[in-house]
Amino acid sequence: MAITKQKKEEIVEKLKGIFAKSPAVAFVQFNKLTVANAQALRRKLREAGTGYFVAKKTLIRKSLEGGKVTGELPELSGEVAVAYLEAGDDITAPAREVFGFEKKFEKAVKLIGGIFEGAFIKEEQVMALASIPSRQTLLAQFANLVNSPIQRFVIGLSEVAKKK
Repeated sequence: MAITKQKKEEIVEKLKGIFAKSPAVAFVQFNKLTVANAQALRRKLREAGTGYFVAKKTLIRKSLEGGKVTGELPELSGEVAVAYLEAGDDITAPAREVFGFEKKFEKAVKLIGGIFEGAFIKEEQVMALASIPSRQTLLAQFANLVNSPIQRFVIGLSEVAKKK
């Protein structure tokens, strides 16, 4: 069923708003994604403060025309959706959450590019962003790293105390 011109204009305006407000956007190709998996993906993204919007490729391209995004738009092939940061300050969340889902359901979703800090990025760069752990995970790893020498020192003192 064809989309009316008014509906297309509403979609383009919504996409322009997404691209203007969100510091990080991931373009997601979703082939062979079942309804149940799509709902699970949306739920997971919502929990991470990430939005997910499906639109026609031509409307995505049209909404990016005349914008402040630099670089070259990655090739949008197949069925494409936009994952974007909706709430919070974790700018790697859209790519990371989709990447986690991609590993879980192979060939159902795939990161094909995105926008990061006002510039288009290609698939390889999005994958690199997706591999960065969340801020909380990084802080926990740092705390563990700082705590490790102290913990080993205490264990050493404990062993010395047992011998004496």
